[in-house]
Amino acid sequence: MNNSQANYIQYRIQRSDEFFQDAKLLAKNSRWQSCVNRLYYSSFHLIEALLSLDGISAKTHEGLKTKFLQLYIKTEKLDLSLGKLYTQLLDWRHESDYSVFVDFDKDEVLPLIQQVESLNQILKDKILSKS
Repeated sequence: MNNSQANYIQYRIQRSDEFFQDAKLLAKNSRWQSCVNRLYYSSFHLIEALLSLDGISAKTHEGLKTKFLQLYIKTEKLDLSLGKLYTQLLDWRHESDYSVFVDFDKDEVLPLIQQVESLNQILKDKILSKS
């Protein structure tokens, strides 16, 4: 990995960590829709970093999800449950950003925080093993 790529990976990891911390702050203030958004983006940045190590980029969020599922979930490099979680995060992020009458609540969102923390750690471990 060249210096430019290493800097890119480090940037994506830092952004992920920042967004995850933002999600926890939003949860403490019962800002559930915004929390979902930040949880999604915390994982999004790591998946982008992981795929970039494979020379893969995507132009859309759906494209990124498709590539991730194809290269890591269907090939069983990562567990199917992680693909389902990321798909749920993308769907909920889309709902929270674009639906008129979406209203996530504490019982729906709080369990996601720990799940996303685990997902993000697995993604970071995979990134570090590839770099």
